Amino acid sequence: MTAGTGREPVVTCPNCGMRNRVPAVGTGRPACGNCHAHLPWIAEAGDADFTEIAERAPLPVLVDLWAPWCGPCRMVSPALEQLATERAGRIKLVKVDIDANPGTARRFEVMAVPTLLVLRRGDVVARQAGAAPLPTLRTWLDESLGADAGTTPHAKETT
Repeated sequence: MTAGTGREPVVTCPNCGMRNRVPAVGTGRPACGNCHAHLPWIAEAGDADFTEIAERAPLPVLVDLWAPWCGPCRMVSPALEQLATERAGRIKLVKVDIDANPGTARRFEVMAVPTLLVLRRGDVVARQAGAAPLPTLRTWLDESLGADAGTTPHAKETT
């Protein structure tokens, strides 16, 4: 789904197949340059740019705090990318390698990987430690975001 290097991955539009560059930071919602469908917004962030990429995002953010040596992290990553594709235009997926970015891991008190967070306007509204199957993650994400985009649910923790 994503390809390229640096902070502007190339995303293939799930609607028409056109390849589009999607910047890590933006004020709108990424859209295909060809068919104008919403694109999945998937970015990597680190200690130095987490605030700009994740906390200031105009959409709710699903944060994946992962480690390269973690088998469950590798298992859940495709499910998270699928959620970002299914909810294109409604969420942003931000991935943080906690080995390379220990400050972000400390800040969010990561005790297990993967740890997933849902941020809304920079506030943690939900947290889940450990991997889960796609249907479980889908339900958790939808409950965390609330039925109405204007509703901010209470923080939920799942272990």
